[in-house]
Amino acid sequence: MSDKIKVLMVDDEERFRETTEKILRKKGFDTILAATGEQALDKLAEAPDVVVLDVKMPGMDGHQVLREIKERNPDMPVIMLTGHGKKPSARIALEQGAFDYLTKPCDINVLSAKIHEACHYSGVDHPEEEKRVRDIMVPIMDYTTIKEDESIGEAFRKLRESFSLAACTNRLMETGHRSILVFDRQGNMKGILSIRNVLEGIMPAYLSAPRPSMADGIQYSPMFWGGAFNREIRELADKKVSRIMSPAPPVIRDDANLMEAAYMMVTQNYRRMAVIQKETVVGVIREQDLFFEMEKVLRSSRREKDVP
Repeated sequence: MSDKIKVLMVDDEERFRETTEKILRKKGFDTILAATGEQALDKLAEAPDVVVLDVKMPGMDGHQVLREIKERNPDMPVIMLTGHGKKPSARIALEQGAFDYLTKPCDINVLSAKIHEACHYSGVDHPEEEKRVRDIMVPIMDYTTIKEDESIGEAFRKLRESFSLAACTNRLMETGHRSILVFDRQGNMKGILSIRNVLEGIMPAYLSAPRPSMADGIQYSPMFWGGAFNREIRELADKKVSRIMSPAPPVIRDDANLMEAAYMMVTQNYRRMAVIQKETVVGVIREQDLFFEMEKVLRSSRREKDVP
């Protein structure tokens, strides 16, 4: 590879193609342009380092061109450009061997970073196989579950048991959890019950009731708080789990990349997600599961550096 990365830009939209070329050249890339899939295959003779390929084109579409590129040069990294919301198309491209995909219109800085990343990992320098969500999730048989019509008292017992079992394994932080998945009798996920839900459930009703302004500090009075904790817990115990549970957690596919899981947690402020295989819940992935995997990757990287 020369000092400059050579990019084959394939897109039937002339304005997008030419504008992107100018920006990529300013960023230090050599660019080759192609307006059709047929032209792109001819331009492979100019030995690009990376192909940026639009999916939707007249004649040969991006998927057809990708297959042909991979037949001619299996190690050629190809970054696909897909329309907004075209995830099925993007997934097909990844299955066909695309390095990655971006949604149009794409941020040029993100595209530039992806081009550098694709070159770094092309050829013999393939990245090590990354784990998928299913590899680090807590399997559903190991995660505490309960039926929506069971009692909150039973939920207490099950949740307490999960911590006891975790403590016995010396892996409390990895296996102990502070929530219970809630299902109906047909096996459909209906919600999630967390310690926070229980705390909210024992709040006395008068705290949320309208009150005169002069009573703003009433919740701090020992006269009202005395005995409330024990009393509210006992009253709550016989109520059904469905009474206080939160909505079901968001879901993620079991074969999803760990970066996708991390992205969803960061951008959507999730702490845990249900993992599905087709339409069936098969596990739960939590922020601590990602943390422990990050720590393992870091440890592995340090060991590699220590090897002479």
